[in-house]
Amino acid sequence: MSEAVVANRYADALFQLADENNNAETLITELAVVKDAFQANKKLIQILNHPKISESDKMNMIDEVFGECRKDIIHTIKLLVTRHRIENIIEIINQVTEIYNEANGIAVANVYSVRELTETERENIANSLKQQLKKKEVKLNNIIDPSVLGGLKIRVGNTIYDGTISGKLNQMRHNIGTSAI
Repeated sequence: MSEAVVANRYADALFQLADENNNAETLITELAVVKDAFQANKKLIQILNHPKISESDKMNMIDEVFGECRKDIIHTIKLLVTRHRIENIIEIINQVTEIYNEANGIAVANVYSVRELTETERENIANSLKQQLKKKEVKLNNIIDPSVLGGLKIRVGNTIYDGTISGKLNQMRHNIGTSAI
């Protein structure tokens, strides 16, 4: 079974449980903390996968590290360890977040610019995308990328809106190359 299918099954189950209990927002908040913990400590997955560490020691460690989290999150982490799938934890969290965003009309946009956007620029871009995408909310991630030269490149899911100078130059280069044939 592919890793994406596995991650999606766990994510669906975790989200449905939280949705039934009307605490999906809390789930997303706590999963962000879990994700940060795994990303900040890359050895955590190695430890939880290590064959010489007993399963009871792994379970105790999970309780100690994630004891403040909801029981369904702790149970999911333990289940992933028991089934030797803990390396999927980040992808599962990403999938739960996507499911939550879709269910709540939220879009996440990566905005590439040559400099940090002002709060007004961020609000204008978010409002424009909200209308265009017909979403309740748009969360922006501003990514500084000097290669854009100027303008903006916005990625929402698999769609890219390229209004950068470098994008226009590449398009001109492509058009000149094809018209010379």
